[in-house]
Amino acid sequence: MQRVRVAIVGAGQGGSSIYNVLKKMDYVEIIGVADINPEAPGMLAARFDDTYTTTDYEVLVQKHTIDVVIETTGNLKVRERIHQITPIHTAVMDAQAADLMMLILKDKQALMDEKEELLEIKRLKGELDAVLASVQEAIEVADNHGVIKYVNPAFSRITGISEETRIGENIFNVSPDGALAECLRAKKSIVGYRTKVGGTNAEVISNSAPIFVDGQMEGAVVVFQHITDVMKIMEDLKKSTTIIENLYDRLGQITGSKYSFDSVVGNNEGLRQVIDLSKKAAQSNSTILLLGESGTGKEIFAHAIHQASPRREKPFIKVNCAAIPETLLESEFFGYEKGAFTGAVKSKLGKFELANGGTIFLDEIGDMNLYLQAKLLRVLQEMELEKIGGNYTVKVDVRVIAATNRDLKELIKKGEFREDLYYRLNVVELTLPPLRKRNDDLPFLINYLIVKFNRQLGKKVKGISKNAKNILTAYDWPGNIRELENVIERAMVTTDEDIISHKHLLHYIEQLSDQSQAQVSEIVPFDEMERVLLKKALDRYGYSVEAKKLAAEALNISLATLYNKLKRYNIS
Repeated sequence: MQRVRVAIVGAGQGGSSIYNVLKKMDYVEIIGVADINPEAPGMLAARFDDTYTTTDYEVLVQKHTIDVVIETTGNLKVRERIHQITPIHTAVMDAQAADLMMLILKDKQALMDEKEELLEIKRLKGELDAVLASVQEAIEVADNHGVIKYVNPAFSRITGISEETRIGENIFNVSPDGALAECLRAKKSIVGYRTKVGGTNAEVISNSAPIFVDGQMEGAVVVFQHITDVMKIMEDLKKSTTIIENLYDRLGQITGSKYSFDSVVGNNEGLRQVIDLSKKAAQSNSTILLLGESGTGKEIFAHAIHQASPRREKPFIKVNCAAIPETLLESEFFGYEKGAFTGAVKSKLGKFELANGGTIFLDEIGDMNLYLQAKLLRVLQEMELEKIGGNYTVKVDVRVIAATNRDLKELIKKGEFREDLYYRLNVVELTLPPLRKRNDDLPFLINYLIVKFNRQLGKKVKGISKNAKNILTAYDWPGNIRELENVIERAMVTTDEDIISHKHLLHYIEQLSDQSQAQVSEIVPFDEMERVLLKKALDRYGYSVEAKKLAAEALNISLATLYNKLKRYNIS
């Protein structure tokens, strides 16, 4: 709406009052104020508001943008002059007429304000209706007398009662036992109230609360859900809780691979061949069977294969089949559902589920019972499993690496290992050489272990004496690398010197002496014994130049002497 443009002539007490009232009206624009006294109250107020002021009223009233000139001086000559010089479209009024105009404008302003307030209320009501219509819980409102004033669409969906049928009814008649009626009677909130909605078979869980306006109770509101919806939410919550618990279990059990092929120490030709084949096998998803005596490093190879595979970022799960009681193997492998047996207070993920997407290492596979072998065979064939107490299958994507120090073919003959499982596991077979066939790696392994235990034990051992090395070289090492590691560690724990000597290996010297005495069962000539020792040394170390150097060192003779003796005894 266009604003009324006003000029005020006379800024004394009356003009100042008119100015202060008009400037607050939204529909009035004050163009300027004129008075012969520049310090008049109205002039000061106008200048403070940055409104135009002048001491020459004629300049002001001749502006073509003015709709009304209010003359408050009371001077007839001034009023007549204003009538003479104002444009024809400009109205001129005295102070009394101005008071009347302000009353009219005030009423108009009040009407406009009331209209704006009604529009705002209407907007808020629309927003509230949209909110109440969108919620999934049923809502019902009644006044203090129980007359139902409002129900939302969810009320009709849950109860089957239409809005037209419900509104206007009395809650004490249609649902006297409900939470809303109880709230109106008790004048307090009702929480978790389970009942049926009056006139229906809908069983609901309700919360009801009084409605207070200016401290006075004006009615009550009830919010409720169908009992089946509540039960579904509780079931979903239980499922979510189970998932969270399983995730915590999984986080606590999942590990990554700790070793790579760089962790394998040695340059023995047989060992390098196994490493090369392992690296090739790592790039596939084929099942791998690691064979070898105890202590040869099968677990390190399993870690290294996983680390070199495309699954390196996924879990690596180790299961020692010999360490888990036979009665628990199935639950450890495949998991179980809550309540599957006494003590199963929650569901548990099995090792195969934990390893999903990654690698599972089945150590000592030869010790697994036949029943579990059958279940394992199904997992390998179908890549799916069933939990104990479960009635559904779980799909898994797992790469299997198995290891054993037992002769599986002999176990198959005895009926202790399934032949079909053996061929399923033995897609890629890797046989790790024992330490007695890797004597050329002994110096590397000894130095590696000395550095390792110096760091762990805070020692400063520099090496090992020649005699001590000969003792270690002559030993067969039935416990392989693990036994060598124990020997070096024990020697370093007990020594305060910087060189490990034969005296730190007395225990093993005694073992070697016992073995030597056991082998000598009859008296033989020295040259025959010498020939046997030469042949045994070459069988142990090999026939290359480097191997002969090690054999000569073990026999405590020079390489030239070794060659002379080989020639003498015609050993090629």
